[in-house]
This record gives sequence, structure tokens and C-alpha cells, in this order.
Amino acid sequence: MSKLFFLGAGKMATAIAGGLVKAGTFQADELLAFDVNPKAAEAFQNATGIRCVTADCKAAAAGAETVLLAVKPQMLADAAAPLRSAGNRLFLSIVAGVSIDRLTELTGSERIVRIMPNTPMLVGRGAAGFSAGPKANEEDIALTERILASVGIAFRVDEKYMDAVTALSGSGPAYVFEFIQALADGGVSEGLPRDMATQLAAQTVLGAAEMVLKTGTHPTVLKDQVTSPAGTTARALEVMYRNGFAATVIDAMHACARRSEELGKK
Repeated sequence: MSKLFFLGAGKMATAIAGGLVKAGTFQADELLAFDVNPKAAEAFQNATGIRCVTADCKAAAAGAETVLLAVKPQMLADAAAPLRSAGNRLFLSIVAGVSIDRLTELTGSERIVRIMPNTPMLVGRGAAGFSAGPKANEEDIALTERILASVGIAFRVDEKYMDAVTALSGSGPAYVFEFIQALADGGVSEGLPRDMATQLAAQTVLGAAEMVLKTGTHPTVLKDQVTSPAGTTARALEVMYRNGFAATVIDAMHACARRSEELGKK
């Protein structure tokens, strides 16, 4: 009997499960996973030390206190079907775009917490938003917070803001990767070796982010501190402003949020 059962053993499930064991939130023998893909199951086991089975999902999940849904949206209905008759246990979902109402319908449980994770959970630096269904109790919410704290930070939000969370932290790593790539490309165009440029770019983004988080100083203030009048940074920022850097990022987030809304209606 497991305390937490993972339905799906992909990269995000692996990141969360591994983080839980590493943080001591659960012991490996308190967790169990299921995935129909033998290669995914083997990779999950090798990475986390947690057993992952590939047959008889219903039997594997029997007695599990909590189920974490971690399958692709198009697979959810079929994957969750064997678990419908298991009573009103807690279901946590990291399945993109699936509403609490739909999760309740598919699982037969009223104890639902919907989570929007992000890929930096793979390195313990995740940023997640979660929304609790009306019948999720305080213990359910506390467990969710403990789980997410093992792989990063998390904020509870009303479900109507989940599309905004998707556009910010859910898809945000892709925007940052694009920015890191652009910084590195700029370095290469100025003559730096590719490996050096990439490392300098990534470390610059990491260091700047740490300054925001650790100092509590507003990003604008930190930016001003490194921008001398008529200096090199001021000239670079002038070009970014003229080309609509901030507006482009915000417009991209709006487009992401609208697409998230569309997918949630399918």
C-alpha cells in the first residue's frame, strides 16, 4: 500500500518523486508509480529508486491515500478510468489545461487539487501555482504544499488565474531559455566561444534572479544600480526599449494564456 501513487512516470513525475525522496518528505517505499511505457517506467525507477509498474493500474493504486495524475491530457480519461471506483481520495493533477470540474468528473472524487508545475522542478528550482477544489480540505492543501516545496516554491491561486500561472511560470522557462540563447548568440557575434558565451549567459540570468529573490529589491531598482548615465548598459537598454522588449514579453504571455483557455475548453 502506497501513501502516494503516481499515474504516469514522465519527466515531471520523476522530478517530483525524486524531490520528495531527496527532501525526506516520503520514503521511497511509501511511493509507487504506474506507466504503460516500460522504458518510462525503467527510467523512473533508475532516477528515483521508486518502484514503477506497467500492468494492472487499479490493483497497483489500491489503498493509495493520494494519487498524482501525471499523464498527457489526451490520455487522462482512459488512464483515470480504473481509479474511479476507489472512493473519495485525494487527487493531485499536473495535467495541463484540465479543470477541477473535469478532474472531478473523470476521477469520481471531490477532493481535487490542480497544479501547474514547471520544468525547473527537475533541478529542484520549480515555481508552481495550484488551485484547490471546493471539497479539498486543509490537510489536502497542506500535503500539496509539502510536495511542491520539495521541488521549489508554490502559490495557491483561484482557479481562474491558472491560465495566468501557465503563461508566467508554466511556460516561462521557455522564454528564459530563449533569452539565454539570445545573450549567448550576442556574445558569439562579438567573438566569444560558444561554450563560454552560453555559460556566461546562463550564470548571468541565474545570478540576477538570485538577487531579486534574496534581496527583495524591486527589479527596476536593481536595473538602475547597474545602469550608469550614458554608459554601456544604458545604451543597450535604449535599444531594448526602442524595439519593444517588455511589450513583446507581455504580449507573448497574453497569447499563451489565451491558448491555455482554449485548450481547457476542449
